[in-house]
Amino acid sequence: MASLAHSKSALIGPNAVLQAVAVMEDRLGQAETQAILADARIGALPSGDHMIPEIEALRLHRWLALHDPVGSFTIAEEAGARTADYIIANRIPQPAVWLLRRLPAMLAAPLLMAAIGRHAWTFIGAGSFSAQGAWAFTIDRTAADDPVPPPDSLFHWYAAVFTQLYLQLVADDCNCTIVGAPLDRPLSVLYNITRRQNRASE
Repeated sequence: MASLAHSKSALIGPNAVLQAVAVMEDRLGQAETQAILADARIGALPSGDHMIPEIEALRLHRWLALHDPVGSFTIAEEAGARTADYIIANRIPQPAVWLLRRLPAMLAAPLLMAAIGRHAWTFIGAGSFSAQGAWAFTIDRTAADDPVPPPDSLFHWYAAVFTQLYLQLVADDCNCTIVGAPLDRPLSVLYNITRRQNRASE
């Protein structure tokens, strides 16, 4: 299980904000994007060269959901896919990318999930991440004590990141979906990664 402490002090990668803002500008325009950034108290975008406080991404997703409750899901999903593309291009060693793309899915998936688990703190911040094999995982923000309640669209952002990572590195028919959360732990969300051809195997 990967986790960090309180969300006020947790750090995450800057692309959680940068990619979302890029999609917001494309879909909502600069004026609406600037209004959301102002409400989220983000005066300047991160440079992309260092980790940022997780609270900035939480506020951004929260205010995006308040400004555009329906469109926030589409924006979160596109931003998640772009974030995964950035990770593949800039954060995963290219020999590893080459190898994963050439391995059978049943071998590539466990390797990819193990690597994600080791680096989960870079996108999960104060939440916790636990893998259930190579094709399922849980993201739990119950103990994160988030000062800003995470919107549902944030959990769809996580799913989009995994969908794109698996599509690009494991098999071109993968899809990550939200299974649900227990009633007593609504911020503990289970995800499944499935294949359209139903060939996924542990």
